[in-house]
Amino acid sequence: MPRTSSPLIPTSDNQPYSKSEKTKKPFIPSSHSSRPPIPFIVFSIVCLLVGISGTIFSLLTFTRSQSPPIFRCGRVQDSFRGHYLLTAQNHRSSKISDGGNALDRPKFLGFVGILTGFDSFDRREGLRSTWFPSDPEGLLRLEHSTGLAFRFVIGRSKDAKKMAALNQEVDKYKDFLRIDVDEDHASPPHKTLAFFIAAFELFEADYYVKAGDDIYLRPDRLATLLAKERTETRTYIGCMKKGPVITDPKMKWYESQGHLIGNEYFLHAYAPLYILSAEVVSSLASAKNNSLRIFSNEDVTIGSWMLAMNVHHEDNRAMCDPRCTPTSIGVWDIPKCSGLCNPPARLKELHDTNMCSKSPTLPAEEDDDR
Repeated sequence: MPRTSSPLIPTSDNQPYSKSEKTKKPFIPSSHSSRPPIPFIVFSIVCLLVGISGTIFSLLTFTRSQSPPIFRCGRVQDSFRGHYLLTAQNHRSSKISDGGNALDRPKFLGFVGILTGFDSFDRREGLRSTWFPSDPEGLLRLEHSTGLAFRFVIGRSKDAKKMAALNQEVDKYKDFLRIDVDEDHASPPHKTLAFFIAAFELFEADYYVKAGDDIYLRPDRLATLLAKERTETRTYIGCMKKGPVITDPKMKWYESQGHLIGNEYFLHAYAPLYILSAEVVSSLASAKNNSLRIFSNEDVTIGSWMLAMNVHHEDNRAMCDPRCTPTSIGVWDIPKCSGLCNPPARLKELHDTNMCSKSPTLPAEEDDDR
């Protein structure tokens, strides 16, 4: 009669189970031991940890690959720089760079910083729906066609909600240059100086342009202006003005240090749009801390520096046109507003006119009578 065994207890022909020894545990060979050896346990744990680590690394790599990296230089961040990494092999590097690594400090005809604030989202959206490209690819095409780089320029805030909203906007559009300035406390002149220093450190340009987020700009005509032959290397371009110094604290544009200026301002450019040549910005970037006097108003402050630096003042009224014309470069509601009055609405209104958005870059040349 064949021998039977319990299906739950292993048996062997050489190692029978004795029913008479009810308290005796069955003998199980070491190869079938129910307790794995310690080395095997250790090896299994190591494998598990390696697997978990690999999974986490893969997820992080996948997440990072969804958006281009942000280029940082100290506390300055260029959110668009990742697109240079993605397009380093295309024709752009050979057209704009002088050779070598164009990513270190890419070269442009001009760098345009549009200074903006945390409460100006509607202005930025107004620009993105008109003359300013609304996607990274469009911004890159504009760089290729004009030789100009464009960024919104903004600092930081201690308000967590404002920073969270800005981070979302940066992730979506990638068109910001974030500078080392506390927006809650820095004055406009301090922010403007920080912009020029950051722009000079990150970009090599023949000219650096400061623009407000409340003007209508023609990038093609701006590029034509900057490409003009000039004999002066230290140049200050803008709509120049002079006027009485405001010393009444109750009035707009009050100048707290007016006694240092006198009765009338020196020649200086309107703040919404002006240009400094590379040599001028280089001098500003190399200035020692607190060595430059800061006045209450940005345009006066910049103008005082230009006066001391012995630059060439180039007055160009096309940069402050109150309406779109065949030659206008920057359009804003001068002198009623320092920029456009009600920018989001006015930007759209201007863009819908052919003279603003569709007129030729240069006016038609008159026939030669010879």
